Amino acid sequence: MQRMKKTLVLSLLLTALAGGCSRTTDNSMEQPFEQLFPQGEKLPEQFSQYFIGQAWLAPLTNNAALNCPIANVTFEPGCRNNWHSHTGGQILVVTAGRGYYQEQGKPARELHPGDIVEIPADVIHWHGAAPDSWFSHLAIEANPQINRNTWLDPVDDQQYAEATR
Repeated sequence: MQRMKKTLVLSLLLTALAGGCSRTTDNSMEQPFEQLFPQGEKLPEQFSQYFIGQAWLAPLTNNAALNCPIANVTFEPGCRNNWHSHTGGQILVVTAGRGYYQEQGKPARELHPGDIVEIPADVIHWHGAAPDSWFSHLAIEANPQINRNTWLDPVDDQQYAEATR
């Protein structure tokens, strides 16, 4: 019951932030994926090289004076990013689909709309879609004045299969 309340409150908040509209986000229209925020553009090469599969990025904030970058990240089924860390930390707010988050040395955590992942500074981790589901989350950059990504090895197919069993 508590999870349902949390999900409902988060959904209402996100709907209000998005202007009350739901968008179909798969630009190819091969498989519509309903979510609250725009899907954005395919990741540019500078980022896509650190992903297995296709992901999209939609920056949601543009007021640099607020110093709180937020972006919607959408993953096709099976897409995940490499192991990586952030010097300033990161917060993920799951908005649609089903995905996974895993910290190095720990079991993967299945993610659903309404889940929040607080990633401390310098923790090595990966996140991405389930093998059979689209996935979308808001990525909130913590401490952006000092926050830098360190990209590491890919999450290979064997690691991914073990994590998502």
